[in-house]
Amino acid sequence: LARRIHERSSRRRDPFVAINCAAVAPSLIETELFGHERGAFTGAHRRRAGLFESASGGTLFLDEVGELPLSMQPKLLRVLQEGELTRVGGSDLVSVDVRVVSATNRSLDDPASFRADLYYRLAVVTLRLPPLRERRADIPELAQHLLEHVANRLGRRQTTLSDAALEALAAQPWPGNVRELANAIERALVLAPAGADLGAQWFDAVDSPGAAAPPQAQAELDPGAPPVSLRELERRHIAAVLKHTDGHRTNAAGILGISLPTLRKRIRDLGLD
Repeated sequence: LARRIHERSSRRRDPFVAINCAAVAPSLIETELFGHERGAFTGAHRRRAGLFESASGGTLFLDEVGELPLSMQPKLLRVLQEGELTRVGGSDLVSVDVRVVSATNRSLDDPASFRADLYYRLAVVTLRLPPLRERRADIPELAQHLLEHVANRLGRRQTTLSDAALEALAAQPWPGNVRELANAIERALVLAPAGADLGAQWFDAVDSPGAAAPPQAQAELDPGAPPVSLRELERRHIAAVLKHTDGHRTNAAGILGISLPTLRKRIRDLGLD
């Protein structure tokens, strides 16, 4: 959506630059965004422009902006307000002309983790992208588009999705949204015989990542199971979700409905490291 906004804007001839704030170590986020001067730190052998400078004239997309460290937020606010930045290790002001689009999958109304002044500076226009389960009519077109894209990338012969397959896809809750749908499409294409049409059997809810929660987690919540403490129940459930996502913590946090820092804290507190 951020890329589409850029492509339909007057800035489309200039760069579109994206960064996932959750995927960059807190100690590196400042130099990623603002760049650094030569000698700013060990290994900084030359001046490096940051993403703000790289996107100048165009659009900078800050994905998972809610994961920005608190210490970084006032610096970002200043750049947004003044249109100027200082590279790490430097003193000169660098002017930048960037339109910022940001995204978050959680609420930013907690001042303990996200500054209110930065929120109001970012949220000039707010768009809510509904989860896939709330726009099931999009699934057939999305699925066919993803199938063509994945087939081309993998060098596979073109296949089609049967009506039964589309019904099966539309019936699933997709807590991972379009990324999860793309995962299911790729998995089916890899497992199915070359050139075969994809039927509903390749999207079975038991085996597919499209299940609302991993079977292990559902079993732990069975009321017929022996009683355990709330802490133990939470530990088992988080462990099951992490197993379901192959240890991918961002995806696990999305399924659990909590932020990535909260998940990391619970993993430490529950001894799941």
